[in-house]
Amino acid sequence: MKKILITGGAGFIGSHVVRRFVNNYPNYQIVNLDKLTYAGNLANLTDVENSPNYRFVKADITDATAMNELFESENFDSVIHLAAESHVDRSITDPTAFVITNVIGTVNLLNAAREYWKGDYNKKRFYHVSTDEVYGALGEEGMFTETTSYDPHSPYSASKASSDHFVRAYHDTYGLDCVISNCSNNYGSHHFPEKLIPLAINNIKNNKPVPVYGKGENVRDWLWVEDHARAIDVIFHQAKTGQTYNIGGHNEWKNIDLINLLCQIMDEKLGREAGESAKLITYVTDRAGHDLRYAIDSTKLQNELDWVPSLQFEEGLAKTVDWYLTNNEWLENVTSGNYQSYYAKQYDNK
Repeated sequence: MKKILITGGAGFIGSHVVRRFVNNYPNYQIVNLDKLTYAGNLANLTDVENSPNYRFVKADITDATAMNELFESENFDSVIHLAAESHVDRSITDPTAFVITNVIGTVNLLNAAREYWKGDYNKKRFYHVSTDEVYGALGEEGMFTETTSYDPHSPYSASKASSDHFVRAYHDTYGLDCVISNCSNNYGSHHFPEKLIPLAINNIKNNKPVPVYGKGENVRDWLWVEDHARAIDVIFHQAKTGQTYNIGGHNEWKNIDLINLLCQIMDEKLGREAGESAKLITYVTDRAGHDLRYAIDSTKLQNELDWVPSLQFEEGLAKTVDWYLTNNEWLENVTSGNYQSYYAKQYDNK
């Protein structure tokens, strides 16, 4: 039985990846490693927590000794590495935390894999999940490809760019079977409500101001998180070693246009008069180093591995709104902080 370590599996994207692998591959043993910081929430995985091929381990990737011991005891065949500090605003406030987790943590995992696998990389794989923000910013035209030069502008993107380089270096230097993917902005269920879409949904629901940076002119490509999990599945199983793939949703939206669409959807779902939610839009001082536009070219992934996004943004956004409005308890537990006590007695003393 193949045993796969998925790091950051209690987070937004990670929980979708864990769920997909647990449900689709009953012959795999999935070990979900998460530190359970503010962004980790085991309530994201209540539907698979009792599956016979799933197990959770609370641990910190910045602890090199713990990572070495875990590899030694668990006999992992592969790693899908998603654990990361990921919020740009937090990286501006505390860049060192992002260096420690995103760079040192990644190197700890690479070292543990190299040490335990001891050069025998047959049917072993280290898959590193990264971001399109490593490429910097685009003008009004053009798209990021896998050969776009790195040009990170925030401490977050700089830390992810560094971790990408280390993964490639371990492939080139030690022969470790490594693959990397760089994704655009994800959206969907179980997203921590500090990010734009869940924050706006929650604020609109509660008649609170909906903050928009600057004039809302920044453009992002939006990727439905379940399409991203499916892409990770495909890349993990089919990509050739050493390859990088961009994953995008083919859905470019200005932030202000996205928020206006979201306001329209929320008015309809909540039975409000048209335009009522839009009155909550509040323009705030722009983020430092805020990149104007991201756009991902996923042609390589489509041509080589036959992956394309399944949803256009309007459909995916409506599904996302439905999920948040249906799962009030999840949202209230996260916004109140009560989610952090979930399983606390079971894991905190280990």
